[in-house]
Amino acid sequence: MHIVVIGAGIVGLTTAWYLRQEGHRVTLVERAPTVGMGASHANGGQLSYRYVAPLADPDVLEKLPGWMLQRDAPVRFRPRFDPQQWRWLLRFLKACNRHDKARSIASLLPLALHSRALTHELVDTHGLAFDFVRNGKLVVHRDARSFEEARRLLESAPELTAAQQALDGEACIALEPALARLRGRIVGGIHTPAEDAGDCLKLCRALAARMTGAPNPVKFAFGREVHGFARSGSRITAVITDAGAIDCEACVLATGAAASALLRPLGVDVPIYPVKGYSISVPIRAGANAPAISVTDFQRKVVYARLGSQLRVAGMADIVGHDSRISRDRITALLAETGNCFGDGFDFGAATPWAGLRPATPTGRPIIDRAGADNLWLNLGHGALGFTLAAGSAQLLADRIAGREPACPDEDFRVEAPSSRSRRSACTTVLQTPSSQPRSLRAPVAPSPSARPRPAGSGCGRAAARSGPARTPSSRAPAGSRPSAAGAADGDRT
Repeated sequence: MHIVVIGAGIVGLTTAWYLRQEGHRVTLVERAPTVGMGASHANGGQLSYRYVAPLADPDVLEKLPGWMLQRDAPVRFRPRFDPQQWRWLLRFLKACNRHDKARSIASLLPLALHSRALTHELVDTHGLAFDFVRNGKLVVHRDARSFEEARRLLESAPELTAAQQALDGEACIALEPALARLRGRIVGGIHTPAEDAGDCLKLCRALAARMTGAPNPVKFAFGREVHGFARSGSRITAVITDAGAIDCEACVLATGAAASALLRPLGVDVPIYPVKGYSISVPIRAGANAPAISVTDFQRKVVYARLGSQLRVAGMADIVGHDSRISRDRITALLAETGNCFGDGFDFGAATPWAGLRPATPTGRPIIDRAGADNLWLNLGHGALGFTLAAGSAQLLADRIAGREPACPDEDFRVEAPSSRSRRSACTTVLQTPSSQPRSLRAPVAPSPSARPRPAGSGCGRAAARSGPARTPSSRAPAGSRPSAAGAADGDRT
């Protein structure tokens, strides 16, 4: 069937990739002139499959008063006359407890590990190039208490010892000599060899190029602002853009932080709000003291990833609404942290600053579900883990659309039930934002055909789709799916 995917970031592109593999005709609509211009453009670059703990953590409640008084706090909040912001913040604070944190980790880990297998397939089978490296990750601790907590977690879970290792300060420097400037300041670290890194924007471009030139090519409609939907009964029949309507048999919304405005007329309230993150991309000079493995500074909440000939440095979280402007003081802080950690062997004068609005839910769990119409699907709210979770989320959504049992448990990725406002009459209805002025409406199309079966070799860990009863959110994660010993406070916001 013909499926319109709205949003050409990494989540929308991987969604189009797996739907196209199912045999669907896909049109991808994007308001920007090309792919990867939003939160996917210059994120942290770390693919953190075992570091999936949410920003909502019990420790946040203790630190929040102090952060409110610091200009350089890792999390910054600017109050606005925005009811959506306050509702999101209240839900976020409510989620800052150990039960919700554990629930988020338990649901995100299987999805992240599934995504790892699929990402490796994009590299090994399909040959997509995006500065991908399997270089591992080292989370360094400057505080003895935080390192001891991470070490105790590692010791309490024997299944983690094969995947991670606790190192003292000198062992951290021996593993990554570029950290020598921090000798005496690093107490210890947790090393995870099986983590990866890559350039998310380059993957976006590689996916687009491959889907354009392959059989059953994806059609791209750039520079189109989506204003709403045409609907007949309980089904979406067309996507209304500023350049006219695009007929569809199904639609996937992967627009990140912009999704709320499109869903509100459908009576769907998604708890998604933008959390602004920052990065710098710094050219590496010859002989520079640049790290070979990915590094996360636990206390500073800054991540470092070597991507080809540049070092990507990312961090911070500003809850300031839909303001995508680059804050100079945040970039100055990232430049200073990089120099303090690794010296002056970088071309800081040529550093490229960036800020992006990461679509976050209060709990850190994305929304991968049907909502608002029988054929309208959502793939939203991945926050700082969009790059990490993109492939797995896209395959999970393809499972749902095909009527298969998802390869990973998805109960915690469901949207709340839509309000009664979403009920519409059987006649064709246009649902749009107040500023939209559609040029035309299209006649409803026939119902979508039955979904094709899953191709051989797909699924979680390349296994066939599971059978048996659905798994509940409280179920224990499978072996090998335990959280990283660095825990929730890793601060890796990629």
